[in-house]
Amino acid sequence: MINMNADVILDAKGLACPMPIVKTKKAMNELDAGKVLEVQATDKGSKADVKAWAESTGHQYLGTLEDGDILKHFLRKSSNEETEVKEYPHVVNNDELQKKIESKEDIIVLDVRETAEYAFNHILNAISIPLGELEERADKLQKEKEIFVVCRTGNRSDMAAQKLKEKGFEKVFNVIPGMSEWTGDTEGINHKGGQR
Repeated sequence: MINMNADVILDAKGLACPMPIVKTKKAMNELDAGKVLEVQATDKGSKADVKAWAESTGHQYLGTLEDGDILKHFLRKSSNEETEVKEYPHVVNNDELQKKIESKEDIIVLDVRETAEYAFNHILNAISIPLGELEERADKLQKEKEIFVVCRTGNRSDMAAQKLKEKGFEKVFNVIPGMSEWTGDTEGINHKGGQR
């Protein structure tokens, strides 16, 4: 195992999304520019989430080392000039997406949560591409259609929408607040075509 030196070690083991990112953001705010943060996590989804969060905030993602079940993510804090938080500008709320679904518009609902989250509960006919797989699977989506990106709270979907925009997708919308407050029809292991 390579020994990496970090200025601060953050323990995010046992936490599920979005908590590793919430704790990482707080720790980075308290860190001096140029210092390295090691985030220790057990959530497999944190690998893609931490990398995407770093890219969207201007911090440098150095990489991830696996030590048994523990993922050690290394981030370097950029200076204030480098860390302007970018938020995806095209946002719709859950009700607006629900209306489009009910009116049977020809749209794509893209769920970027982890596969397990999707399996238990997702919007009817939503396509599952976890955030960490979006880079290599984006070409499976149709650029001419409107794409509504959902996750649990709107954070991962924001990062996914930015990635799609960078890849030339023009009709992309981040859905806020996403599945955490979705009241429309869902399907999954626990529900088949009804309210959640």
